[in-house]
Amino acid sequence: MTADRMEAAAAIEDHAALGDGRTVALIDRSGTVDWLPVPNLDSAPAFAALLDPERGGRILLRPVTAFRTRRRYLPGTNVLETTFIAENGTVRVTDALVTGVAGRLPWLELARRIEGVSGTVVMDWAVEPGTMLGGSSPWAERVDGKRILRVGKVNIGVTGLNDAEDDADAPRFRGRIRVVEGSRRTLTIVATDDEPLHLPDPGNVDIGIDRTIGNWELWSRTFSYQGPWDDAVQRSALALKLLLYAPTGAIAAAATTSLPETDRGGKNWDYRFAWVRDTAYTLRALARFGLREETHAAISWLLRAVKGDVSELRVLYGLREESTAEPQTHDVPGWRGIGPVVTGNRAAGQLQLGVYGDLLSVALAYAAAGNVLDVPTRRLVADVADRVCDIWHLPDSGMWELSELRHHTSSKMGCWQALQAALQLVELGQIEGNPSRWRREADAIHTWVDERCWSDRLGAYTMAADEDELDASVLLHAPSGFDRGERMRSTIVALRRELGDGPLLYRFTGAAAEGERPFTACSFWLAAALACVGEIDEATTLMDDLVGRANDVGLYAEMMDADGAFWGNFPQALSHLGLIDAALTIADLRP
Repeated sequence: MTADRMEAAAAIEDHAALGDGRTVALIDRSGTVDWLPVPNLDSAPAFAALLDPERGGRILLRPVTAFRTRRRYLPGTNVLETTFIAENGTVRVTDALVTGVAGRLPWLELARRIEGVSGTVVMDWAVEPGTMLGGSSPWAERVDGKRILRVGKVNIGVTGLNDAEDDADAPRFRGRIRVVEGSRRTLTIVATDDEPLHLPDPGNVDIGIDRTIGNWELWSRTFSYQGPWDDAVQRSALALKLLLYAPTGAIAAAATTSLPETDRGGKNWDYRFAWVRDTAYTLRALARFGLREETHAAISWLLRAVKGDVSELRVLYGLREESTAEPQTHDVPGWRGIGPVVTGNRAAGQLQLGVYGDLLSVALAYAAAGNVLDVPTRRLVADVADRVCDIWHLPDSGMWELSELRHHTSSKMGCWQALQAALQLVELGQIEGNPSRWRREADAIHTWVDERCWSDRLGAYTMAADEDELDASVLLHAPSGFDRGERMRSTIVALRRELGDGPLLYRFTGAAAEGERPFTACSFWLAAALACVGEIDEATTLMDDLVGRANDVGLYAEMMDADGAFWGNFPQALSHLGLIDAALTIADLRP
């Protein structure tokens, strides 16, 4: 085992993300790519040192001597620039998952432009694929004089730098280069899955990096938002763009699997699936920003996924038709030894009533933006509204995907939201149905929540009916309009008292005792709710604090400690959606 392989996994917050519309790579502060599924975001990762430091695989590029780094995304892009400052000089590395003239390339192309800024720096580099979470063993072969690596059905090639591997049969590429002031070279890693392998000309790759920068800049120029925290909002939109799986339009909840929510282990999930909830929030943001193509692709994917029997509406769907949510555990150690490592997600078959509100709010947001629903979608929306009338009284697993079925307050509020959205769609002339029934049931839900889900002792909406536990997800229903009055104001006070850790919030009563960290999105929901009850100054102060808690390149994970450590999968769509929604809500409600 080499010294490199013995290094502990980098902190979650030390990562930046690259994407090409099909997959996402994570790069730590040392310039190491330690997460990269090939060819799709939900594929097995050919490079996964993040979860398996010894056998997972990584791509190295760094000075041989001690160094420090500073880094940034090039403005308006998801192209990363890392500057290595060593004893004898400075090197700038520009990393991109290259895109083509007309969108994503048919193959994966990770390009690393290496420029000498000053002095002379010797750099080590290596491309070492791993075992695909223990499922395959990498090997090397020569084809027409070219050395190719294979792992499972994945083919990997390297161009641009000379391979100095002594052992021609070793399943890796590696070498050492001398970088002098004014020099410019490109290390390119290309990969395909069960397809022939294209080895690009280094000169074309260098052009491709500039083209990729230009593609991202063009996308950002179409982004329409001028308001408070505009840099953070745009970076969050760029993060969401990384998670949009372009071939289908599905939006992944995060780029990773099995990054733990607690150091006790056990709460490790695969978030490389598309949640109806996250898709709904994303669509509202994309529509607000004028991003037409992504909005249409995402809603079309969602409607294709759910059309059919509305009684079988699922919480989450695969990014591709062949995706499976069947959970599988892998015999690898996990991030810093905290297991298990899993693929698939057991929540797929749960009953979560809140998704009905999410789904119909998507249809409303799309129609309200001036678009027209097709006939099957109009029928689907009416059928969903009727379904909500029939089932809102059932217990469910709630937003947090808990195993015990309860009458979760936020789920009932979500059913109310679904019926309100259906009624607004009737007013817009987009659907037909039985609005009088929907209005009557919406009123019944509101009354039921008021009577069964309020605690005089706590002065708050509770987590579930007839209980005294709290749940931060009820904050989502200040913006939804369920309650922007004194009860929501009092609930905010109770949540900060019972679930707060400074400006951060835990998800629900008992989460801290279970070893969880505060849930990033909850704090943004708090800021939005504060604005909804008229506390604009307090909401603004909280947002200023939260925006400053992103990592050095503006990204957020699922959870974070008060000391800045990130936990859970990364980058997390819901965290960035929370930021966007809070910023928009505060901007809209400012006097």
